[in-house]
Amino acid sequence: MTLHIPFDNSYAALPDAFYTRLNPTPVRAADTLAWNDALAGELGISGQDAAVFAGNVVPDGAAPLAQLYAGHQFGNYNPQLGDGRAILLGEVVDVNGVRRDIQLKGSGPTPYSRMGDGRSWLGPVLREYVVSEAMHALGIPTTRALAAVATGEPVLREQGPLPGAVLTRVASSHLRVGTFQIFAHRGHIDELRTLTDYAIARHHPDADGPLGLLAAVCAAQAELVAAWMSVGFIHGVMNTDNCTISGETIDYGPCAFMDGYHEGRVYSSIDQQGRYAFGNQPRIAVWNMAQLATSLIQLFDDKDAAIEQATAIVHAMPEQVQAAWLRRYGAKIGLSDATAEDQPLIEDLLALMQAQGADFTNTFAALGTDTARDQFTDRDAFDTWQVRWRDRNPDMSVMAQANPQIIPRNHRIEAMIEAAVAGDMDPFQRLMTALAQPYDVAAAFDDLRRPPTDDEIVPATFCGT
Repeated sequence: MTLHIPFDNSYAALPDAFYTRLNPTPVRAADTLAWNDALAGELGISGQDAAVFAGNVVPDGAAPLAQLYAGHQFGNYNPQLGDGRAILLGEVVDVNGVRRDIQLKGSGPTPYSRMGDGRSWLGPVLREYVVSEAMHALGIPTTRALAAVATGEPVLREQGPLPGAVLTRVASSHLRVGTFQIFAHRGHIDELRTLTDYAIARHHPDADGPLGLLAAVCAAQAELVAAWMSVGFIHGVMNTDNCTISGETIDYGPCAFMDGYHEGRVYSSIDQQGRYAFGNQPRIAVWNMAQLATSLIQLFDDKDAAIEQATAIVHAMPEQVQAAWLRRYGAKIGLSDATAEDQPLIEDLLALMQAQGADFTNTFAALGTDTARDQFTDRDAFDTWQVRWRDRNPDMSVMAQANPQIIPRNHRIEAMIEAAVAGDMDPFQRLMTALAQPYDVAAAFDDLRRPPTDDEIVPATFCGT
């Protein structure tokens, strides 16, 4: 079947200041490794063509471009970033009426590459494919993976030459806090106003002006970070250029799902100070929203009044995160109506898990069964907690919908990548099948639920650039 993508582009209609128009760089030998047929159907895409999703052929109706943005990276402002290895092919309006971007990631250098080669190697492409689709199955807002295509070309990294690949990523948009920052810091107010109007119309049409947009994004990010916390997810690089206006998870670089629970858990190889540790994620989400507020304030003549209102919006966000956290963790222990009085019960369980190295996912999945206490070395301590918990009459059906039985564990992802590099895509396909039903995993995949043995532990994850 001939490939057809029903493009309906809007970002490309914005002024040239927002992007650079260019085509992807062709590759030597495009070969489809993975294709998301269900997502293609949602997007109205018929057929598939490796040459298109590798960047060798620009399809009819596309308007390829690299987006411009800036951002705070580990707290330090970088005045210009942009798509250094990605090309936005264009947009479609899906079967639900939602406008979505189609982007090629690893498609060659752009004016924003900053000495980089603009390419991706196979490992990060498959990691993002697996983890983003797992997040979708978990019900957490996320970018999606449409295709993974091998390039037939080596990519040079510190480990040496590695097989290259291109990921086709789908997002509600690729607007980031950093997109606003670059125009605010440059004093380009007309462009900032155009961007703000565009973001409101596309993502938060009920928002009343720039401060209404700020409030809507704060609410979306509060829900998102609470959702991450509820499944033990660590983003790993919560820079403002990786923080979306839509409230979707984006950029699965040095991300990870925890095995043993610990508030201070860090996997990212570049997070030397633990800025983006598991327990810090709510604070960083608020910090990122403060940077968005700083940008949007530039649109007001009366900046003192705008600062006062924006400050109140951002200062309200920790309470929003906490409310979302309590609702999600309450459900994890079977309480659909959790209140502040239940918070010590939740926190005491987490403290027990941290002190005894209990597996995050398997502990919550086992609550209410005879195997739950097996996650703990001091089982008497867990039994004491369990008596208090049962006094709250937990609802097992609520727990079943809140506690996944399976997550994409680091050691399984690494084993899958190693197999794929050797030419074996079967572990990838098996992992994708298992993760598609995370709350009701088939018995045939029980081995994928097992935490790593000591020699399987993956202590650090990498961004892949």
